[in-house]
Amino acid sequence: MNKNENFVITINREVGSGGRTVGRKVAERLGVQFYDKAIMKTLSEKLKLSEDTIEKMKGQSHHWWHDFKFAQGIGAGLIPLQFSDSYGGELCQPTTEMMFRMEKELLQGIAADESCVVAGRCGFFVLRQHPNHLSVFIQASMDFRIERLASKQNMTPDEARKVIEKVDQMRENYVKKYCCTSRYDTRNYDLVLRADGKTEDELADIILQY
Repeated sequence: MNKNENFVITINREVGSGGRTVGRKVAERLGVQFYDKAIMKTLSEKLKLSEDTIEKMKGQSHHWWHDFKFAQGIGAGLIPLQFSDSYGGELCQPTTEMMFRMEKELLQGIAADESCVVAGRCGFFVLRQHPNHLSVFIQASMDFRIERLASKQNMTPDEARKVIEKVDQMRENYVKKYCCTSRYDTRNYDLVLRADGKTEDELADIILQY
């Protein structure tokens, strides 16, 4: 990965591994924007873009994300409080499949215009053709994940285990449905890290050194 050109680091992770925090720390150290589920959901909801609208935007310019940010007055990677559909697309209630395609288009537009770190959102698959892409997978033992999640969310170990098992299955089903691969297939990643025995800062150090 060449840090002197636009780059994207995608971090897929198991719940309870601390991967989201690691991604945020990597982004902060590199001075680039960090995109995760919460931010992408906010973008999708606030943009209120239909698929037709995104296609119109893309048709007007290859770097449509840059043009859209300029038109909406978004600077320095900041997410504005309000968006308007200035491209005239019809609004509709998005389905899960539509949301995946919208997030895919948003991520590809963002990555084409600026360097960034993306946590989850099938970034390893969506951005696999990006010419300057580093794909990372962070995993951990079940005991580590249970302890961390129980501590962070004030849960009992049994409650944490149930949450982990549910989220694991949901994420695997989602990836299989929309990416036709498994999130556990290490061939999808350049770097696979085990969180056990390491702090988030130490994991971020390893990624940056790599």
